[in-house]
Amino acid sequence: MNFVSEMRAKAVSAPKRLVLPEGTDPRIIRAARILMDEKMAVSVTLLGKIVEIQDAARKEGVELSGIQIISPGADPNLGKYADIYYDLRKLKGMTPEQARIDITDTLRWGAMMVHLGDADAMVAGAEKTTGDVLRAGLAIIGTLQGLKTASSCFVMTEIDPQYGSNGSMIFADCAVVPDPSAEQIADITESAALSCREFLNIEPVVALLSFSTKGSAKHDDVTKIQTAMESLKNRNVNFVFDGELQADAALVPSVLDKKAPGSPVKGKVNVLIFPDLGSGNISYKLVQRLGKVQAYGPFLQGFAKPVSDLSRGASVDDIVTTCAVTLSRAK
Repeated sequence: MNFVSEMRAKAVSAPKRLVLPEGTDPRIIRAARILMDEKMAVSVTLLGKIVEIQDAARKEGVELSGIQIISPGADPNLGKYADIYYDLRKLKGMTPEQARIDITDTLRWGAMMVHLGDADAMVAGAEKTTGDVLRAGLAIIGTLQGLKTASSCFVMTEIDPQYGSNGSMIFADCAVVPDPSAEQIADITESAALSCREFLNIEPVVALLSFSTKGSAKHDDVTKIQTAMESLKNRNVNFVFDGELQADAALVPSVLDKKAPGSPVKGKVNVLIFPDLGSGNISYKLVQRLGKVQAYGPFLQGFAKPVSDLSRGASVDDIVTTCAVTLSRAK
């Protein structure tokens, strides 16, 4: 069973409640129907103006029975949601009046549903930008306890089976944080370790990558990884990690023996942490194209509750897969 099949099966085994803020997008409507028909979600809520969603569904030939539709501006929860949003943002200068206006934005409304437990997961980005999705999620749902950084990961599968876990690995961060600080890299590492457990069902063994191995080069970028390593040690994280390591040292035991003898990650690395977005994004695309590897994602990580972003060019099948993955993370 491949990664997509596993995630879909996991979603079916314990179906949760999903909110889709871009309810008028035809691809979202078709995906919602599939998710309900294949029982990957116990409920799906589309957000937007009810008439517009109904018209879009009619044009697509999609039956909306069993799918909930909420128009935030006319919903009975408007007052409650606005009050809670005001409380969350008042130290940032929010007023009660502005909170009532802002919460009717479907991204914020969807995030509030997840925050309050009225939905278990949110998927958006078919129309909105990644930045829009991140801002709504961070403002309302927030990050996991102990973390301050939302980031992303890719699940890479069908790699040469001598690497990772039978050819599957987690790459992070390849899509969100352009130039992470040492503390952000430590956050990304913790989030990626959790993603490894959730997506690959294995214990994470993490390599923090650099162009240097154990001080072989001197540079601010190397120091950043070394500082991230110290932060992780101070946090007493519950997974195996090492760094700073060059990619060949992280992946090839004989090279690691020469460059960092005694490393605890020897021959076991299944999570790669990149020092910045440039190296991460370039690396996953090179591995995907030159190695003919499957790359799934990016999947957002580090949020207190499941939130995922979509490419604005996502197909219906892409949306269904992302929803299944996100639902599989809901508790």
